[in-house]
Amino acid sequence: MKLNIVILAAGMGKRMQSDLPKVLHRIAGKPMLSHVIDSARQLQPNKIIVVVGHGADTVKHYFAQENDLGFALQMPQHGTGHAVQQAVNQLVGGENPEDMTLVLYGDVPLVQSPTLTTLLKTAGTGVGVLTETLADATGYGRIVRDSKGLVTRIVEHKDATAEELAIKEVNTGILCAPTRLLKDWLTRIDNNNAQGEYYLTDIIALAVKDGIPVNAAQPSANWETLGVNSRIQQAQLERLWQAEQARRLLEQGVTLADPNNFNLRGSLRCGRDVFIDTGCLFEGDVVLADGVHIGPNCVLRNVTLGANTTVDAFSHLEQATAENNAVIGPYARLRPGASLGAHSHVGNFVELKKTRLGAYSKANHLSYLGDATIGEKVNIGAGTITCNYDGVNKFQTIIEDGAFIGSDSQLVAPVTVGTNATIGAGTTLTKDAPAGKLTISRVKQFTIEGWQRPVKKS
Repeated sequence: MKLNIVILAAGMGKRMQSDLPKVLHRIAGKPMLSHVIDSARQLQPNKIIVVVGHGADTVKHYFAQENDLGFALQMPQHGTGHAVQQAVNQLVGGENPEDMTLVLYGDVPLVQSPTLTTLLKTAGTGVGVLTETLADATGYGRIVRDSKGLVTRIVEHKDATAEELAIKEVNTGILCAPTRLLKDWLTRIDNNNAQGEYYLTDIIALAVKDGIPVNAAQPSANWETLGVNSRIQQAQLERLWQAEQARRLLEQGVTLADPNNFNLRGSLRCGRDVFIDTGCLFEGDVVLADGVHIGPNCVLRNVTLGANTTVDAFSHLEQATAENNAVIGPYARLRPGASLGAHSHVGNFVELKKTRLGAYSKANHLSYLGDATIGEKVNIGAGTITCNYDGVNKFQTIIEDGAFIGSDSQLVAPVTVGTNATIGAGTTLTKDAPAGKLTISRVKQFTIEGWQRPVKKS
């Protein structure tokens, strides 16, 4: 069997009130079209063809590095049937009756691969239609069945009679058909309807006429087939998808303090007994090992945390890692390349960038540590700064095991602090500090007699 997947993504999206093509607007941090492509790929198709129109160059540019995609241009747009016609020359297979073509929509982003697998199995070697039963079917095409309950045709809302408008089973637009037969039916549809368009749904009546069975399947969840035509619908679908992601995490045993105030824009893998407080945002690929505790209002982007690590409130972590039992925050910032050893501490208003903080080391207050390698059991005093940038180049600071850095110290890189060395508070270190010794640079304290504080002139 050879499987083609055609994704219709040519619409303007006028109601979005945006210069950005509709299918590039985001749900959970990812373009709607990307969601559809991801679900399509899980079916391992032989060909994925995206039909573009409005903003075609922008859409193609966005996906330019994804070599498994083909593109077809629909300009102007004359309906869904016309859109699929533009992809016909790129369809593979058709010699085998089991070769199928599945049609999806770039603005129906959350359809899941298990539902699509069910649809293909339900279709067999005939036509498969994904339907939904709605209390209010206004605007949807209706599924018309015969006295035996078999699907005979789909009638669009604008073309339906009063009797047909009473039908609650509706067309979601997603369907599949044998590739060879689909090519033939696309040459036989016409635009004799209220909108003067070529409807893809007209192939259903042609299939019935040709004696080809039409079978219907329904999605696992109703949100899978919801489309986006406006900012309001985009926001509604965002919350539905976030609720679904929260539900999946809860079922896996993750504790969410407030599932309604949780946002995931990527993947989140959690071990046992993970706790996530309210207002957190996860982006990219995040991994939380057993017993990790995330405090409120934290942002984690492409982060891996070891077992029993704690991230306290309002901390921001990006492309960072921490080993077991690390403590981070509150109000800490780990920038790309930050790496924390086991049992290390990074406290409030401490920023790390391209820095390794060794096991049992601590930087608990008001410090910037950039381009540094810090050993084990090091104490970084409050207000410490690694001066790693000369305006053009970055330089390394090395702090070896057991060192003690006094408060308000500036380490002017490149510089090395030796094992068990002590740097006195207020030191500006410009040369290497020897191991096991106290190094200090400080202006001698003195008092100026007779000095008076200036006052404003009247």
